[in-house]
Amino acid sequence: MPNRASSSIPVTILTGYLGAGKTTLLNRVLTYQHGKRVAVIVNEFGEVGIDSQLVINADEEILEMNNGCICCTVRGDLIRIFSDLMLKREKFDHLVIETTGLADPAPVIGSFFVDDVMRNHTQLDAVVTVVDALHIWSHWDADEAQEQIAFADVILLNKTDLVSLEQLEELEQRIRSMTPFAKIYRTQNCDIDMDAVLGIKAFDLKQVLSIDPEFLKDDTHEHDESVYSVSIVEQGIVSGDRFNRWLNQLVQVKGTDIFRMKGILDVDAEDRRFVFQGVHMLLDGRPGRPWQPGEQRKNEMVFIGRNLDAAQLKQEFRACLLEA
Repeated sequence: MPNRASSSIPVTILTGYLGAGKTTLLNRVLTYQHGKRVAVIVNEFGEVGIDSQLVINADEEILEMNNGCICCTVRGDLIRIFSDLMLKREKFDHLVIETTGLADPAPVIGSFFVDDVMRNHTQLDAVVTVVDALHIWSHWDADEAQEQIAFADVILLNKTDLVSLEQLEELEQRIRSMTPFAKIYRTQNCDIDMDAVLGIKAFDLKQVLSIDPEFLKDDTHEHDESVYSVSIVEQGIVSGDRFNRWLNQLVQVKGTDIFRMKGILDVDAEDRRFVFQGVHMLLDGRPGRPWQPGEQRKNEMVFIGRNLDAAQLKQEFRACLLEA
């Protein structure tokens, strides 16, 4: 057993509800000078892979799973991808799995105990949950949000600059009543020392079983069917002015129904791709990585929420394109 532990790959499961800041934390993991070679598996909810493009371009192994939730439809993919990773074992010494914001972490955790390859070659280091201090109240009753908190070893109360101290203390007290063992950190933009996140050996199987004695059973996980994604993929140059007007009008009308939106755009034929992200009424946009010579430029967006009209969203976006 000691030899196995010393050669096992430490694994961090990074979870949190839609828009909490998981990709921001992942980018910190990939750019922080912690001396670890990190492999990453990114899971997305939707047909278009955006998150892997939002991850900073580093030398680390980055693999993407989309069109499903890691805890159900693509759980088999997780096991297969891990098996493929083992062929590159010499290239990394820590694995981070970023789950979709709609993932229940219990089946993901269970994969490391029910699959022989994963059980024999990994050591679950910690479940790290990012909590959006501003918007978590809107999703508090969602089973996934509660389970992400309940199974956490480390919790980042993120976006603390957007709430009052009284709201923050109330939230922390509520979380503490759900998970008395987790370490809680208050952050802005997930700014935290990596020593609090990686290599902390915080996962405790007995503690997880005390939360959910049935979690190792391979039961079917069901999501709230009223939450779904709309993906848009279009070629063409986007007018920055038109797009900004449309997006601001959209959040005024549908902001409460849009839990998460993100995209990579070719705006005004600039040298760099334009990256935008949003959570409900909050929007953020900035230049991203440069377009590479010969790279096919395309616009990719994903909206996740309720009561979304896919045809209308696509039609309104096309109206933002400049004439060829």
